[in-house]
Amino acid sequence: QVQLVESGGGLVQPGGSLRLSCAASGITFRTYIMNWYRQAPGKQRELVASISGGGGTTNYADSVKGRFTITRDNAKNTVYLQMNSLRPEDTAVYYCHTVIWGLTYWGQGTQVTVSS
Repeated sequence: QVQLVESGGGLVQPGGSLRLSCAASGITFRTYIMNWYRQAPGKQRELVASISGGGGTTNYADSVKGRFTITRDNAKNTVYLQMNSLRPEDTAVYYCHTVIWGLTYWGQGTQVTVSS
């Protein structure tokens, strides 16, 4: 049974930082691309960042390039999203995501609110 469990969200002031974590279980973690998505109120869910199974390839949405960093620790079955220089427009629920044999898996989401 595949499970993705996010943590690390919260309330932060503009310009601040947060680190999100996503712990995976039930999969051979190092095999799969892992993604972070986010969904703001009234908007579609959007892809924020992706990382290859070995961690050597990463991709980012233009809106977060230079501010967010995705990493993974395959020994801990965990993927991270370090978010710096946060802006009010980064406010959203952030979701961990992967696709395994054509099946899509999502975590429950963690709320990030950027506000003064």
